[in-house]
Amino acid sequence: MGTRTGDRRRLRPARLLPALVRASILVGACSSRSTPPESGPLPLRPVAEIALPGDNSRFDYGSLDSERGLLFIAHLGASEVIEVDVHTQQVVRTILNLPQAHGVLVVPELRRVYVTATGDNRLVLLDEDTAAVLGQAPTGDYPDGIAYDPKRGAVWTTNESGGSETVIDAATAHVRGTVDLGGDVGNVAYDPVADQMLVAVQGTGDLAAIDPETLTVIRRLPTPGCRGGHGLALDPPARLAFVACEDNATLLTVDLATWKTAGAAGVGGQPDVLAYDQGAHRLYVAAESGTVSVFDQEGGHLTEVGSGHLADGAHVVVVDPTTHHTFYPIPSGDHGRPALLERAPTT
Repeated sequence: MGTRTGDRRRLRPARLLPALVRASILVGACSSRSTPPESGPLPLRPVAEIALPGDNSRFDYGSLDSERGLLFIAHLGASEVIEVDVHTQQVVRTILNLPQAHGVLVVPELRRVYVTATGDNRLVLLDEDTAAVLGQAPTGDYPDGIAYDPKRGAVWTTNESGGSETVIDAATAHVRGTVDLGGDVGNVAYDPVADQMLVAVQGTGDLAAIDPETLTVIRRLPTPGCRGGHGLALDPPARLAFVACEDNATLLTVDLATWKTAGAAGVGGQPDVLAYDQGAHRLYVAAESGTVSVFDQEGGHLTEVGSGHLADGAHVVVVDPTTHHTFYPIPSGDHGRPALLERAPTT
């Protein structure tokens, strides 16, 4: 998500033509719709629209400490992170001087917040309580998403155009190593059941599994029909991975037990961020087009429960596992200022 100029779509001109890439595809025995689903209303009701500081430039990832109710939002275009208390619906602070703040991840048990500063290719470590900078680490080119390996106390940064993952000590910010993936890289996630890191490698069109001890790629799953696999979310107990293919508006379901593609579905144009509500078995897919698609997972299969345009720029979604509410930072709300939309499920 995001580019050095604040809009990631400028990185690859093909992403400017979503209508041309929503062709029907075949993935194994499963086919996806050729157009974004608009068959049912979004199963969401408005709860709040929280005014955010700053300008109308692009937002990117968000990360929630659900127990404390603290949501950290990367405001990429303004090179800052905005902290919001979702319990009181108030902005706590704005953390400045984070060049093109892109990925953000709060690790509540460490009381730390990790931010990829894409503008100068580094990871910044912040104190969750004070927002003080506690450390920094160099990354590869264009650091994007972040994942945390709690078993080893390691933070992984996806270096999108660098084609690699940088592995960093979560406490000291010391670089432990780099994993070369051979092409532009999408998001990364830790699978606690198999004790592995999973990465959507958009440049090679596959899903890669990495041994976090040896930092070596141990397995790759080709994903034919998925162009630009970027967004990634997991349901570890169900042994499922979900991959958003941004260049052809498709969502893949991968069975991690059989290491096979289990299904495909159409979503909004240029799907970006995925959020999975483990308790509700519900997946949210936010797209650059402003379309949000909602799926329920049962028995290893996804069923669409609604899809529709939420707001322009609503390509980021964060879910609160305690309330099942979702949050969407957008550049322009009802009053023309940046805003955080809060929604509750209706079904």
